[in-house]
Amino acid sequence: MPLDELRLVTVAHHRFDGPPTVGELVVNASVVEDLRVVFRSLWDAGYPNASMRLIDEFGGDDLASVRANNTSSFNCRPVVGGTGWSRHAYGVAIDLNPLWNPYVLDGAAVPEESQPWVDRSRLERGMIGPEDAAVAAFESVGWTWGGRWNSPDYQHFVKE
Repeated sequence: MPLDELRLVTVAHHRFDGPPTVGELVVNASVVEDLRVVFRSLWDAGYPNASMRLIDEFGGDDLASVRANNTSSFNCRPVVGGTGWSRHAYGVAIDLNPLWNPYVLDGAAVPEESQPWVDRSRLERGMIGPEDAAVAAFESVGWTWGGRWNSPDYQHFVKE
């Protein structure tokens, strides 16, 4: 991904504890307008993000970012369990509150610290379900939610 195709965006967001704050995401330039619409909708809905820091603060370590429940986008990494590039490597995917919205593979959360949030029958604030404001906001601009996949990735939104 050429650097001139990426953009640093600042995002005002609600937190779970304390006053609203501003976070940062690096995304593909082609999705900036989509994300302006999405994050405005989430702001208006009072949707919380636990953290929104650049993956650089975690040394590019996706699992460290997940364990910090950090909402993120660009990360130059391969797809989990595969050899191709993740959509995150192109800046066209976002993971929201990933600790509480786990990637589930064969019934187990990745990473295992996310296991308490695999059960989606008890959705709490910040956990994403099919009727969630985050799903509605992203789908309104044509993005796909990974929570609908056979191996659900509840945190994951992607522009295909």
